[in-house]
This record gives sequence, C-alpha cells and structure tokens, in this order.
Amino acid sequence: MLKQSIHIIKNMGLRYTLYRVRHELEKKTGALQKRHPTDRPAKQFVSLEQFRTNSPHFVIPEREKIAFEKYPKAELKDKAERIIRGEIPFFSSQWKDLGKDYDWITNPDNGYRYDIHKHWSEIPDFSATTGDIKYVWEKSRFTWLLTIIRNDYHHDEDHSGFVFDEIVHWIDANPVNHGPNWRCSQETSLRILNWCFALQFYKNSAALTEERWNKIQHVIYWSLHHVFHHIDFSRIAVRNNHAITETLFLALSHLLFPYIPETKKWSEKGRKWFEQEIDYQIYEDGTFLQFSMNYHRVVIQLLTLGISLTEMHGNPFSDGVYKKAYKSLDFLYQCAQNETAHLPNYGANDGAWFFPLSDTDYRDFRPQLNGLHRLLTGVSLYEDVAVNEESCWMGIPSSAASSRFAPLQKKTGLIAFPQGGYYLIREQDAFTFIKCGKYKDRPSHADNLHMDVWYKGENILCDGGSYKYNTDEETVKYFAGTESHNTVMLDDHDQMLKGPRFIWLNWSQAIEASLTETDNYYIFNGTVSCFTYLGKDIVHRRKIIKKKNEPEWIVEDELRHKPEGMTMRQLWHSPGERVQFISRKIDPITKEGWRSLYYGEKEPVLQTEFCSTDQQIETTIKLI
Repeated sequence: MLKQSIHIIKNMGLRYTLYRVRHELEKKTGALQKRHPTDRPAKQFVSLEQFRTNSPHFVIPEREKIAFEKYPKAELKDKAERIIRGEIPFFSSQWKDLGKDYDWITNPDNGYRYDIHKHWSEIPDFSATTGDIKYVWEKSRFTWLLTIIRNDYHHDEDHSGFVFDEIVHWIDANPVNHGPNWRCSQETSLRILNWCFALQFYKNSAALTEERWNKIQHVIYWSLHHVFHHIDFSRIAVRNNHAITETLFLALSHLLFPYIPETKKWSEKGRKWFEQEIDYQIYEDGTFLQFSMNYHRVVIQLLTLGISLTEMHGNPFSDGVYKKAYKSLDFLYQCAQNETAHLPNYGANDGAWFFPLSDTDYRDFRPQLNGLHRLLTGVSLYEDVAVNEESCWMGIPSSAASSRFAPLQKKTGLIAFPQGGYYLIREQDAFTFIKCGKYKDRPSHADNLHMDVWYKGENILCDGGSYKYNTDEETVKYFAGTESHNTVMLDDHDQMLKGPRFIWLNWSQAIEASLTETDNYYIFNGTVSCFTYLGKDIVHRRKIIKKKNEPEWIVEDELRHKPEGMTMRQLWHSPGERVQFISRKIDPITKEGWRSLYYGEKEPVLQTEFCSTDQQIETTIKLI
C-alpha cells in the first residue's frame, strides 16, 4: 500500500495527492455536507413574464423565430415517439425501456435503487452492489430533450408539456444535494445546459407555468452554486473534460442567467478557469490530454457552444482559446476516415455525446467537426444536410462571417503530432495510426506503440475500446490494458501497473519516434520504456514499414532487457478474416478477442498472437 501511494505521488503529482487526501477528509468529517447542505432555501429571481420578455440570447431563439430549413424525417419522429413512451437511448446507442414513471435513481443495468435521502457525498461512484452509476446518470443528463426539440421543429409538433413534466418530475424526485444525480458536477452542468435549449425553444409555451418556472430557476441557482463550490475536484483531482465542462458552465452563467447576482463573480472566475483548462489540456499540436478520440470530440462541442454564445454577446474568449480550438479540429480531422468520418476507437470512450443535434451515427464525427470549422473559418467541411443541422442549432449562420483561420485540408503522406504522441500515414486507400507517447498527464489505456489500420474506410486492425468503466476486474483489465491493443505484452502483464480506478502507475514513456520515407516505403521507428515494474531497463522498440500504395505492412518488434524466461506476445485484433499475418519461424495463435464500439456493448473479434521467449518478432501483414 505504501509503495503504491509513493507511485501515485510520483506519477500524479503532489498537488493531486494533497487534494485527494483533503477531499477524503472532508467527506469523512462532514465538511462537504456543510458546504453543500440539503436544506436549501427557495431561490426565485425573475417572474416568468420577465424571463419571456428579457431573457438573454442563447444559441437558438424561441421556436417561432427559428428559420432554417425543415427536414421531417421518419427516423427522427420514431426516436421522439420512443422517448415519449418511456424509452431512452443509453450511451448514444442502446435503447432501454425505463417506463413512463421512472424514479430517476434506479440503475436499469442491475436494478439497484439508490437512497435519495443520502447526501451526494455519501454516494459511491462504484461498488459491486450499486454497479455502474453512469446508467443512473444517463437519463438525468437530459440529452434526449434535444431529440424532442428537433422533432417538434421539423415535424411542427408540440411536446412542451411532456418536456416540462419530465423536468419538474426530476426536480421533485431529486431534492438539491440529495442522491446520485447530484454526485457529479459535470452531470449537473450538462443537465442545466440541456434545459437551456428547452427553456429557449418552448419559452412561449403554455406548459411553462409560473410554478414550473420558479422550480426550475431554483434548481439552476443551486446547480451553479454546487459546481462553483466543488470546482477544485474537477480542476485538480480529475482535470479532463469534466473541468472543461464545469468551467464553461460557470463562464457562461452570467450570459445565460444575468438575473442571478452571484453569476457575475462565478462567470468571471469560470471564464478565467476555462481559458486555463483549454490552454493546459489541449497541447500545442492540437492533441488532448485525455488521449481519447471521443472525449476530444466532447471538447469540440463544448468549444463550439462556448465560442458561439460568447460571440453572440460580443464578448469572445481569448485568442488562445481560438488557436487551440482550431488545432484540435485539425488533429481530429486528419484522423477521420474520408469514407465515414469514423476515427480510431482509441482511448476511454463512455458513449458521451453531450448535444446530439443530428441524426447521424454516434461514431460519425462530421457534425461536430463541421460546426466548429464553420464557426472558425466561415465555411463548411461537409455539405451533407444532416451533418450541417448541428451548426444551425449551435447558432452558426450558413455563411458565417468569421474567417479567423484558413479552411482545413486533408493531408497525405506522413503526419506527426509529437506532443500527443500520434503518428499517421495516410494514402489514398490506407490509413495507419500509431501511438508513441511521452506522458506528462496520466495515460488512459496501457497502449503505447498501438497500431490501428484502416483500408478503404474499413478498420482492419482495431482498438478494443472501453466497454464499461465499472465491471469485473478481468474485463476492465482487458479493455483498458494492453491486451486489447495491437502492441506487445510480457506474459499477461500490461505495459504499466494498474493503480486504483482510472490510474496507471509506472507510466510507459516514449524515448524516440520518427517518420521517414523512401521511394517505395513509409517507415515509422519508435522506442518506449515500459514494463518498468518488472525490470527498470525494459524497452520496446517497434519499426513499421508500410509499402506505398499497397495493403502491406512489416512490423519488427524488439523487447530489450526483458526478464529471462518471460514470453513476449505480439498482439493483433481484426474484426474480419481479410487480414493475413505471417511471422518467420513462429506459428500464430488465434483466439476470441473483443472490441466495444459503443459503451456497454461488446462484440467478438479475431485476436492473433505471435509468442516467443526471444527478444524479437517480425510479422508481415497483408490483406487477403
């Protein structure tokens, strides 16, 4: 235990460690409950009539003033009807029937019902009994409201009564600072931001009564209060997309709720913190400290919302935010497949899609990339109508006036993002993605020197993804660990030592990485320090030789200074049988592996291994 604590301090830093100690003490002593008491007085600031006549600009106006073209698709209507019947899309893919009288606190994955009388600080993030709390948070995030709003606009319907019934039902079932739905400040922030879409769109609806408005503004106030007074947790202990979401919520608070006196202070501090988080979390090459494609897209949507709204109010963020937004956009665009706009299933992925404002599939990144691109450059990346709808709901004109940056172009050949540790080889038909990172922020998965390959838009060598954060230990180890990645293991050991929850110890670190080319080949060379908890001098060297314009790769792996007798395992994962692996002197071993394209769902893939007690393995990979 002491040794692990020393590793945590070494890897995570003294600031993080001291805060975690303080936070645990505050939970045990009741200090958190005193700072966030449950007996909150009613807070009402303006009447419903004042809200209707003087509410500030949001990214959309009330429904009567929205004027972009309508596309009444049957698919959208079907989704809205399912929601009204009591079904909810979980993690952007799987539908669950919760019924019309869902209590907001029962985990639909295992039936566990949380105690609503407990203070949120007494609610565990995870235990074997409660299961994955994300299943409880999913409906309470209210992202599904946007589907109802879009349906009502495109189909000229009015479900405002249903929408406000659901919001008030949530308020009555989740008293301030009680139960699991007040546990996470990011969830609290997203809930109110999604309510803002509903309040603006249905502003003039008779279903929004004075009584309901008073209940809603009461919860808005205490939600902001909660986030502001617990912001150190996300900015120090978590420091990822949670911090960006929460600081943006605070930064926008005075623009959205100027009638709440404290928002002037909360907004000033939130804006400062948000700009600090963007500057820190997005590296100079546009990559993101969370090492996750989907969480990076989450940040793209938050930036789009924040930039659009602050520009409407004539108070834009600093130039630094715009530069990092543009670089972020470039990184994800260069990794997107031309055929589908899917990206490698890389890093932690919980199905998060904060603002689902189109009917595209969750794995299609076009709507989000397009919206921010249009905001920053004045032109669209994609012309598809379904893709462009998100821009309209984000308040971005079809011919945006902004032209701060030049439109992006898809690059070919060798492309490097060295701060994040990503190396790409893009040709007309083939895309090769390699991770070789030197971490200054905590890694997400134990996946250094992972290789992802796409051919004509098909992911022929794939990443396993995440599946679930809170499940049995063996499954967590497979998906977050090294075995679900196309790299090398030592026996059953991961590249890094697993610490508590999302923490890895003994981080693998890139020593060198380079991309070069000859007349006939593209060549990657990378070396990382890894498995240092098994031997401090162990080094993995990988050379990838890509034959130009042919679906052929030669991969040379060497593990230097590995402990004698331990088996080196070179791992490959392919969702089909089109891939051929040939390794000199070593016969392949095949078994059932797994990948998860959507949170909570997994499917079998072919896992091919080459094993040796020597230090080197060379494999040729071809398409059959």
